[in-house]
Amino acid sequence: MSRTPATDARVVVIGAGIVGCSLADELTARGWRDVTVLEQGPLPAPGGSTSHAPGLVFQTGPSKTMTEFAAYTVEKFNSLEVDGLPCFNPLGGLELATTPERWADLHRKAGLAASWGVRAELITPAECKKYWPMLDEDKVLGGLHTPDDGLARALLACRAQITRAESRGARFLDRHTVTGIEQENGRVTGVVTDRGTFPADHVVSAAGFWGPVIGKMAGVDVPLLPLAHQYAKTAPLPELDGVNDPRTEASKPILRFQDRDLYYREHTDRIGIGSYAHRPMPVDPAAVPAFDDAPIMPSSLPFTEEDFAPSWQDSIELLPALGESRVEEGFNGVFSFTPDGMPVLGESREVRGFWLAEAVWVTHSAGVARAVAQWMTDGRPDIDIHECDLYRFEDAQRSPAYIEDRGAQNFVEVYDVLHPLQPMEQPRPLRVSPFYARQQELGAFFLEGGGWERPHWYEANAPLAEGLELPERDAWSARYWSPIAAAEAKVTREKVALYDMTPLRRLEVTGPGALAFLQRMTTNQLDKKPGAVTYTLLLDETGGVRSDLTVARLAPDRFQIGANSGSDLDWLLRHAPAGVHIQDITSGTCCIGVWGPLARDLVQPLTRDDFSHKGFGYFKAKQTHLGHVPVTAMRLSYVGELGWELYTTADLGLRLWDTLWEAGQEHGVIAAGRSAFNSLRLEKGYRSWGHDMTTEHDPYEAGVGFAVRRAKGDFLGRAALEGRSEETARRKLTCLTLDDPAAVVLGKEPVYVNGAPAGYVTSASYGYSIGRCVAYAWLPASAAVPGTAVHVEYFGRKVAATVAEEPLFDPSMTRIRK
Repeated sequence: MSRTPATDARVVVIGAGIVGCSLADELTARGWRDVTVLEQGPLPAPGGSTSHAPGLVFQTGPSKTMTEFAAYTVEKFNSLEVDGLPCFNPLGGLELATTPERWADLHRKAGLAASWGVRAELITPAECKKYWPMLDEDKVLGGLHTPDDGLARALLACRAQITRAESRGARFLDRHTVTGIEQENGRVTGVVTDRGTFPADHVVSAAGFWGPVIGKMAGVDVPLLPLAHQYAKTAPLPELDGVNDPRTEASKPILRFQDRDLYYREHTDRIGIGSYAHRPMPVDPAAVPAFDDAPIMPSSLPFTEEDFAPSWQDSIELLPALGESRVEEGFNGVFSFTPDGMPVLGESREVRGFWLAEAVWVTHSAGVARAVAQWMTDGRPDIDIHECDLYRFEDAQRSPAYIEDRGAQNFVEVYDVLHPLQPMEQPRPLRVSPFYARQQELGAFFLEGGGWERPHWYEANAPLAEGLELPERDAWSARYWSPIAAAEAKVTREKVALYDMTPLRRLEVTGPGALAFLQRMTTNQLDKKPGAVTYTLLLDETGGVRSDLTVARLAPDRFQIGANSGSDLDWLLRHAPAGVHIQDITSGTCCIGVWGPLARDLVQPLTRDDFSHKGFGYFKAKQTHLGHVPVTAMRLSYVGELGWELYTTADLGLRLWDTLWEAGQEHGVIAAGRSAFNSLRLEKGYRSWGHDMTTEHDPYEAGVGFAVRRAKGDFLGRAALEGRSEETARRKLTCLTLDDPAAVVLGKEPVYVNGAPAGYVTSASYGYSIGRCVAYAWLPASAAVPGTAVHVEYFGRKVAATVAEEPLFDPSMTRIRK
């Protein structure tokens, strides 16, 4: 574990559950000694979610970050014990499939395990029964066995970490109810409790489902919804009599029956049953009783037998021996859900020094604590956590109604088989571009992202897909896909298409220091004449890619930035000096991408300005008019074809669309969606930040080193890049093409080199222009050599692929620069 010099910083952690205790241990291990943990309940079992948690730790999921959090939790808790009792029981995990859909999904999940480095094996029904003899194996199609998963004994882990943290100087004070957060000049200064005030330079809210209450005291939104979750224990079972050591409680793998939203674990001679099968039961955190007023504990609400009755019958069908038993006790335990099911981590920008470590389950607790401790002491975690960042949510996603709707739906979907493109159903539509009415008229099939309705294809283009020869797709890859996407890609390559780019974030940076600020924050040379557009990167201090941007210099002191997320805005605002103003203009503006070989034929007659290649070069911007609409036109193309991104204000967006649509009829213009867009961009090798590259990768590994101009002078992250280059990179983002023209992969599948897992797919799409699937993957540099044969595992099947030279389409850029 890395260490930093001791600091005089005063830290107050609110909450002595598993996250707060883990964080105190991680901070003190890094030399921070003045750490106080305040807890409203009694220690060591203060009555929050940790006190009732069943302790299941399954490491594997679609998120690499969450898997790494869980893996560290397993590693750490395996090393802890209290009074000779282990804090983790590595008895493994077993997920069952009772439907063909789940069995297929377990094959996909085994692939995720291989991608993220978790041991996993698909096993037969008979092998499942060996692990759980009570199983009715006739109900089971197979299982996924993960030998390194197991049971975390959360309260014991808390005690072990309290002892270690106290030995380094931390103090834990129970029976202290927080009543206020003091701040001065936008910075936290202390925590007020019913037993006194504690001065602080850093305050961390690790209060679990009380997080929104603590956040409100500081004036910081905490977007989570507490929900009750049912847990029951059977009466003693003859089948378990004398089987398990009472000191470790269990010997069989933790069992998940996800087709019925159920899980099981042993409690010596009983079985504990957890259910997500019931209706969502939201809980008001401000109304939860104090420890001394609660019948059992604040997080343990009365058991509602009627909600559990169907789950009990499902359990008897799976484990027939339960038919001779009964539910002896149960409770509805409270824990936290966010709008996207991920934790909420990070420091508030509005109240500096106020940190969140919320919506964290025991499964990920130690990993989250390590990341937050690294963030506080070193300035950044050593793994990418953009999926958990406090500022990832849009303003439209922070309303209480949205948080409740989405949090409840995430509860319902905990164990569902979810497609990576599957949108939430409610509340929709929420955010729409000015073109929404026209898109509906064209039969747009919408998916959702960031609250935005995003067309993926248009049914009006269905006749264009007739006669196209496309390989048949399996049921999984055919979901949220249409052959119409191939037709839209073809028209983009041959004629011209309109793409709605409105959901992409736009920032405006102004002021006399704007250029110097952006030069300092980004990697490329921005000191160019107004009218220049530059692709550049945001790096962190270690040279990791925080984001990629397009920066248009519209005037000497005015820049428009195409960014990726709210975290980009937050990063720039944190670093902006006085006199530099940064505004998110996304909602008040809109954008249409006009792309294809006939793009100039469409646009030029609408304006008196010169849109020729000589008059309007690639990566240039102009403020002009198209018809009656004032626009900012940027000659950019994310699809590898001639064209422009055209920006105007939201009130004029519909007029812009209609102007382009009418002018484009003689050229065969169509509207095209994101499905075609993703295919076209992968054929050109264009990266998608957050998928293809993150803070874990430097520019040379990610293949965007061309955007780094060290000679321009100092910039954030420059020093960390010294000595690095494409030649020194030990891993690379690599272009693959699948050998079988009919094969398709979607992303996150493991890639095998010489028969062993060596990397994973980041993005993939069928390349309609080249007639086969394109996949980008992280691989060791030794394997990232064109011509190298590899295999991609797709639902348990090894698919042959070959490392390809990139870009696959128009490598000389003649189409885009004409």
